[in-house]
Amino acid sequence: MRVVDLIKSTDKTAFSFEILPPLKGTGIEKLYQTVDTLREFDPKYINITTHRSEYVYKDLDNGLFQRTRLRRRPGTVAVAAALQNKYNITTVPHILCSGFSREDTEYVLLDLQFLGITDLLVLRGDKAKHEPTFVPESNGYNHALELEMQINDFNKGVFVDGSPIKVTGTPFSYGVACYPEKHDESPNLEQDIYWLKKKIETGAEYAVTQMFFDNRKYFKFVERIRKEGINVPIIPGIKPFSKLSQLNIIPKTFKIDLPQELAVEAMKCQTDEETAALGVEWCIHQCRELIAHGVPSIHFYTVSAVDSVKKVAKAIY
Repeated sequence: MRVVDLIKSTDKTAFSFEILPPLKGTGIEKLYQTVDTLREFDPKYINITTHRSEYVYKDLDNGLFQRTRLRRRPGTVAVAAALQNKYNITTVPHILCSGFSREDTEYVLLDLQFLGITDLLVLRGDKAKHEPTFVPESNGYNHALELEMQINDFNKGVFVDGSPIKVTGTPFSYGVACYPEKHDESPNLEQDIYWLKKKIETGAEYAVTQMFFDNRKYFKFVERIRKEGINVPIIPGIKPFSKLSQLNIIPKTFKIDLPQELAVEAMKCQTDEETAALGVEWCIHQCRELIAHGVPSIHFYTVSAVDSVKKVAKAIY
């Protein structure tokens, strides 16, 4: 069942969450523990992030360094298959432009189709750490819109080189990202909404937001895009902060603002424990207000926040 069908299959606001593949060589057991912790809240689907390779420098102990490419978190496809098989929960791997060529994407789509995984989240992805601005892979894409077009062609039975796919499987369905406070590379929110509309028109069935802490910005964003004729579900992406350091890191990293009333309370926190308690309290308030406004689903970002997400979910589900 597609994500849009899954979130419509329940009378209450649906629950879902995002996880990262384990670091290279660390095994999958900790990931299973995360799913076990949150499974009681009936997740309709689980997102699995994808990570590009990066350049790393190895000291050769002779004054020289060797530059090599390393993917610190491989295994998105395998993790999606393992979770779907173990828990019988729909998994949604991220598909990126960043770090992947058209041929790389095609092989990923083939692998996923063989495994019976047909829900995707289509993203441009972040720039490489060693590059000042986003640079596509050789024979890759600049924009998620182009990636959608390749997936659409694959669904129609056409490979990236134009040759036919002899045996086609279940078509992929997919969502995309959106930004209530605009993407940090966009010149303005209007341009950001323009591209979101293009992504929906190309075939995206829903959009998941960047995390936000001010519901007013989400409500205003949804109101604006509805006026533009964007009528797909807009799923709020939520994360409770859990450490003092995050109060500065999150706004800087994700280019989002903390509302003043939250900032005032956060300044009173002296320890990570106090901060985590505030994060849970604020997140519960956020989620209750979102549910009261009839959002179809709430999607939780769980990195470094699994215990906090569980406390929030216990309060609202």
